[in-house]
Amino acid sequence: MRASTVRRKTSETVIDVQLALDGSGNADIETASPFLTHMLEQVACHSRMRLTIRAQGDTQIDDHHLVEDVGIALGQAITQAIGDKQGIRRYGFCSLPMDEALVHASIDLSGRAWLAWNLPMPTSKVGNFDTELAREFFAAIAHNGMMSLHVDLIRGANSHHIIEAAFKSFARALRQAVSIEPGGQSEIPSTKGRL
Repeated sequence: MRASTVRRKTSETVIDVQLALDGSGNADIETASPFLTHMLEQVACHSRMRLTIRAQGDTQIDDHHLVEDVGIALGQAITQAIGDKQGIRRYGFCSLPMDEALVHASIDLSGRAWLAWNLPMPTSKVGNFDTELAREFFAAIAHNGMMSLHVDLIRGANSHHIIEAAFKSFARALRQAVSIEPGGQSEIPSTKGRL
């Protein structure tokens, strides 16, 4: 089973992640940020991972450490669950509409970390959540998930819709990238022979 468990404990946060790539989208998520919890539930649902996360941190300061460290731990969990990447499709992409918002996400599970981010936000906050933290989450997940990740806003006017479309399009792209290539189950999807 392609599954993993990661614990990240620092003086600022305690994060526990359990995931199974071949799940059914079940989520059991508790974080100190209700908006982040909502977004992570979208990731589980639309990637079809089984995902359990417990995350606490110094949110009396702000949500930055919590959001970034959840991204770090989730990226590490994805890397561990994929293993040597034998048989995976490697690439995934999704253009996802959410009302007026349209966000495109593309993933290459190349083993080379990169985030290209073109997601301007109309507002600085969604409720109590700083919208700039969406980028921090995806930077952490890209670097610790060892993936090349491109996230682009095609159009949108509502910050909640834009961020939610980004999380959902990422999840759908990830689902495609980690899926097993029919007929290529024993292959590494690279001419190098490894990723």
